[in-house]
Amino acid sequence: MSRVLVLGATGRLGAMLQRHWSQGQLQPIWHGRNLQGTNCTFDLLDQHSWPKVLQADIILCFAGIVPGKGDLNLNVTLGEAAVQLGAKLGARRVFLSSSAAIYGGGSGALHEADPLAPALPYGQTKLQMERAAAALGAGLGVAVTSLRIGNVAGADALLAQPGKERRLDQFSDGQGPRRSYIGPSALAGMLGSLCMAEADSTALPDCLNIALDGAVAMADLCHAAGLEVIWRPAPPEALPEVTLDVTRLGAIIPVPKACPAQIIADWRADASNKEGA
Repeated sequence: MSRVLVLGATGRLGAMLQRHWSQGQLQPIWHGRNLQGTNCTFDLLDQHSWPKVLQADIILCFAGIVPGKGDLNLNVTLGEAAVQLGAKLGARRVFLSSSAAIYGGGSGALHEADPLAPALPYGQTKLQMERAAAALGAGLGVAVTSLRIGNVAGADALLAQPGKERRLDQFSDGQGPRRSYIGPSALAGMLGSLCMAEADSTALPDCLNIALDGAVAMADLCHAAGLEVIWRPAPPEALPEVTLDVTRLGAIIPVPKACPAQIIADWRADASNKEGA
């Protein structure tokens, strides 16, 4: 049984995993800065507080700073700390939570080998994190895979906000934004499968796009969720489409096609689990 230390397990994505991962071939160790909702507590940025006897085969790091919630440069420090902790605990691989924001835009499906030109500070610090963690891991003998995660239903601004109306940008062609999405249980399943692939010594790359196959219109998600769409003119900097190429991921694990109705059903089921917890 592989021991997976999930760093930042009380954040939105970590909490989703807790609701959907059951005890099986993976033995999750849920980390947070306090005991509520975790079974392992320490400050990732304070090496003196790190556990001295804990062992982990895999580290999955969700610890990070999102825009408006603190110093984004800490994403680099947290990524490096996760790799250093992995070396200390004897982990074979560290999975780091990165973002589609590192691509910065572009047309067509975005592949992991594409040039990276993040336009905003969040994407810039995530790219710095990826590069710094990869270099550190190479020096410490710890494999590192950065997970460039698309929009997660229920963790993004579209569905997480209250109310029955959503304002969406409308572009010159009359269409709204299209994005790569994934639902909570689908995300948990993919991440569990990747951990199992590592446990089975499957060769894994240094970065992976994480999303369902194909982009969906955000307006279609709103309609599937029974939300009213209110259109507004798209500002010049708005991106009509961000689609992640999941060919590399699909060569390792199954990747279902994106379907707005199924994404919304996944989101609603997770919300029910959250309320019932």
